[in-house]
Amino acid sequence: MSGKDFLRESVEAPETPLDVSLRPPLFAEFSGQARVVERLQLMVEAAKARGDALQHILLSGPPGLGKTTLALILGNAMGAEVKCTSGPTIEKAGDLAGLLTTLPEGAILFIDEIHRLQPAIEEYLYPAMEDYKVDIIIDAGPNARSVRLNLPKFTLVGATTRSGMISAPLRSRFGMTCRLDYYEAEELVRIVERSAGLLNVAIDPGGSREIANRARGTPRIANNLLQWCRDYAQVRAGGLITAESASAALAMLDIDGDGLDEMDKRILETIIHRFGGGPVGLNSLAVAVGEESGTLEEVHEPFLIMRGYLQRTTQGRTAMPAAYRKLGAVPPSAPGDLFAQ
Repeated sequence: MSGKDFLRESVEAPETPLDVSLRPPLFAEFSGQARVVERLQLMVEAAKARGDALQHILLSGPPGLGKTTLALILGNAMGAEVKCTSGPTIEKAGDLAGLLTTLPEGAILFIDEIHRLQPAIEEYLYPAMEDYKVDIIIDAGPNARSVRLNLPKFTLVGATTRSGMISAPLRSRFGMTCRLDYYEAEELVRIVERSAGLLNVAIDPGGSREIANRARGTPRIANNLLQWCRDYAQVRAGGLITAESASAALAMLDIDGDGLDEMDKRILETIIHRFGGGPVGLNSLAVAVGEESGTLEEVHEPFLIMRGYLQRTTQGRTAMPAAYRKLGAVPPSAPGDLFAQ
């Protein structure tokens, strides 16, 4: 498996048993996202003091940063049942009504990828979120009639990786919106060490640091890399993950010291060498590197932009000076200039 395929699976694949088992169950065990956690803890304390349900919460941010984990932690903190589903699986109003009418009082309904709800389904959510009622249409044609069902008071927690695709009416009905950002290396070190302890993996501080530095600021990727490094160390390094064994293991996946994989570097090389540093349109870039435009936009670009290698402009994608230095090239003296050959 190439480094590109490994990282893509870690970002896009469904939750794995490993990922689920390593989820922290309490706020105290959750590393990173300090401001978001502080807000959520305050909401929980206030709601419990009132004996009330939480207001509806929208969690946004790139994949693998802990949106599902935070929803489950909220359920534990409130002592409430958490029912999980995703936007694409709710295909008709009856599916949504079935979920809502079976919720116990104070429960949390977690909808992942909520931006992929069909518009007609969203319409049913509005009265459910505001008035805790849902109107169901029975029969069709002249015999059609509407039946209003009362719902228990519940909390909707929505998660999205594309917050811009959520309609304004739906967004406005969330009482709290929290964006999760990429993690710092120190936070990922703590996550790797905690996961290693749960998996009974022998790892030294250098090994934890090496994995954290190459995890693209994402806990899910860090846990996947930890699993790979565990396998490598078990076969070739006497079972102990050190900085040296972790570096060798991740080199097999074509992941360099900054967390860039083969496709990341191909993107930067293409923009710089074939398009003069940009700007270049997303579709043209996708054709040039042989990858789907959606994969570039959702998987590779966010990390490259965060690390200062790439800039997204109205004219297209432009390579930043850090990208030139990464590839050993000379940055242009002015935007649009070709670097020295």
